[in-house]
Amino acid sequence: MARSAEPDTRRFQLNTGRDHRVRGLLGAMLFVNDTVMLAGAFALGYVLRAELPLPAAPVDPPPFSNYVPMWIIHVLTTLVVFYFGRLYHQRRAVSRIDMAYAVAQNVSIGTLMAVALESLAFKNSALELDYPRGVVVYAWLLGIVMVTVGREIQRQMTVRLRQTGVGRDNVLIIGSGEVALNIIEKIQCSSHLGYNIVGAVNGQPGAKVGNVPIIGTTGQISELIDQHEVDEVIIALPEASHRELVQLVSKCQRGKVNIRVYPDIFAYMTGGLTVDDLDGMPLLAVRDVALRGWKLSLKRGMDIVGSCIGLVLLSPVLVLTGILIRLESRGPIFFCQDRMGLDGRPFPMIKFRSMRPDAEKFGPGWTVENDPRVTRIGRFMRKTNWDELPNLINVFFGQMSLVGPRPEQPMYVEKFREYIPRYMERHREKAGMTGWAQVNGLRGDTSIPERTKYDLWYVENWSIWLDFKIVLRTVFQMFFGRNKNAY
Repeated sequence: MARSAEPDTRRFQLNTGRDHRVRGLLGAMLFVNDTVMLAGAFALGYVLRAELPLPAAPVDPPPFSNYVPMWIIHVLTTLVVFYFGRLYHQRRAVSRIDMAYAVAQNVSIGTLMAVALESLAFKNSALELDYPRGVVVYAWLLGIVMVTVGREIQRQMTVRLRQTGVGRDNVLIIGSGEVALNIIEKIQCSSHLGYNIVGAVNGQPGAKVGNVPIIGTTGQISELIDQHEVDEVIIALPEASHRELVQLVSKCQRGKVNIRVYPDIFAYMTGGLTVDDLDGMPLLAVRDVALRGWKLSLKRGMDIVGSCIGLVLLSPVLVLTGILIRLESRGPIFFCQDRMGLDGRPFPMIKFRSMRPDAEKFGPGWTVENDPRVTRIGRFMRKTNWDELPNLINVFFGQMSLVGPRPEQPMYVEKFREYIPRYMERHREKAGMTGWAQVNGLRGDTSIPERTKYDLWYVENWSIWLDFKIVLRTVFQMFFGRNKNAY
């Protein structure tokens, strides 16, 4: 037995060493990638300014060699902005939309800072030039596009490597209950994240959590981290006391190990605390809804404009959908059902009918996989969420919003509010056609507590950009699938 274990240990160490080298190489490649793209954007900007008559073709433009000092400052300044903007310390599962926004933001700041530095460096000097504003504009726009494309190419390469088992992080799960099982299943279903679960802790050695073996106890954490060269520890013990968590964290603090803690029920119920005061006396305040005052009017204006544009542009397809529904089965084209909306008030939500007319003759119920009540056209509509497009009518009349928590039937709301903390707080905003929970994969027959957590986070962190991001991700997922980490 000792002979067979030794090669396995050596192979594991070799693979871990290889993964560390690959991750280091990928980090260096990201820096080189950005450098090449920014330099290329400036050079291409010079070419476009010289060739395109926008706003007017330059007369006898200086040679590019004259702009090399500016070129160097432009690239270096933007890279420094990238570093301090934490573009080289991104979250593991950052979406494409967030990445594009971060790149646009930092390229813009870098371009402005580069212009200021170049003006100071070359003003009243032998290298003084009439600064090429057209080149700057082209370099700015091309920089955003080229850096985003370059990072997407590297992202795809990194995902492919992780899916083949290269460049992964070793992760240790502390916990053996339902929370630990949910985390394990999430990691195993998301190979693009690049995690390799070495085992679980805090149970009977030899047992398993899902299909992951329990490899030790909490007293052996330090030795297990060293033995398996763990890169990240996830503490999935929401029932643990604060003293126990502090002790676990202290045992995990070895080398460069990242430590993440699943929040306990108190953190979940508070949803986030801020420090307030009462005439100088400090108090902890529970985070409130973010959508107030003029923001309500702005969001309502966006809903009216968005629903009008959607109804007008999609009207031919909506008519065709109605015809297809009637051709497959007799009955109404639309399906109206009472749902709970703002402030817990019910409203009739309009959808395309995706089931047989007699689907609810024995009462309403959850739709299950391969439900025989669903029609053929209904299966397609449900897969793409096409059946929800008539919700635009609800949005136009103010009963719903384009983005918000998805509404549930009153009978389910009464049931959920009894055992899910803060469930009714999701009704402090209008129900939405799509929401933060839905674009993160929590649609249909999924965990209600998880959905509630995402809905509450949206209510407390609303912004125009967040709504815009959710709408974009919804459109992408309708046409390209529901990989929630892809956008």
